Order: sequence, then structure tokens, then C-alpha cells
Amino acid sequence: MITKEKCVKKHNPGFEQLCEAARKNVHEVSIQQVKEMMDKGTIPLVLDVREESEFQKDHIPGAKHLGRGVLERDIETIVPDKATPMVLYCGGGYRSALAAESIQKMGYTNVLSMDGGYRGWNEASYPLVKE
Repeated sequence: MITKEKCVKKHNPGFEQLCEAARKNVHEVSIQQVKEMMDKGTIPLVLDVREESEFQKDHIPGAKHLGRGVLERDIETIVPDKATPMVLYCGGGYRSALAAESIQKMGYTNVLSMDGGYRGWNEASYPLVKE
């Protein structure tokens, strides 16, 4: 039986290696940098790549949901201009790094991954939208 504790403790080594490799190929920004960009209005699109249930619980204000599971399938419909500046975030910065790398391979040129993700944003007491 998989318990919540086992899921939260630590990521599996293979997943961490995959994410570390992706991080070498993407541009990461801190939660503070994202907050500043949002405050200045310089980032037009924030994509939450977490699961839909995570997004529905709460999310960064103004964020659009496009889960990691359907990202590659739907991104070109939702964001047809591949030069659109965007920040991707997930729970902690792992899935967003993988997602950023993936859509960069599809030709997206202005993609950032938020290091620290939702947890970092929440720990900084930045605003969240609760559904």
C-alpha cells in the first residue's frame, strides 16, 4: 500500500536524475523573480503544470492550468505563438523543469521554470487563489 508519507518524503533517484538533466537545458527563475514580473506585468502567461486536483485546491493568481499529462498535446492550441513569454510552475520545480524542456523541444523560445514551485510560493506567503 502506498501511503501519503511515502509519496511526500523524497523523489525516486531516477526521477531526480531526469529532472537535474532537464534543469541544465532550461532557464529557471526564483519565486521572487516571478512575483516581481507579475507585479510589473512583464510576464503575460503563468502555467500551472500540476495535476488538476492540485490546481483546483489553490494556485497562483492569474495562472492557467495545463497539466503535465496533456501539456505537449494541448500547448499549441492554448499558446499558438511559440515566442510567448511564459513561466511554468509545479509543486516544487521538478515537473516544471521537465515541462519547460519538453515544450522548448517543440519550438517554444521564451519559457521559464519557477524553481521552488507552489511550495516555495506558499512558504513566501505570496497570494494564492483558493477555489
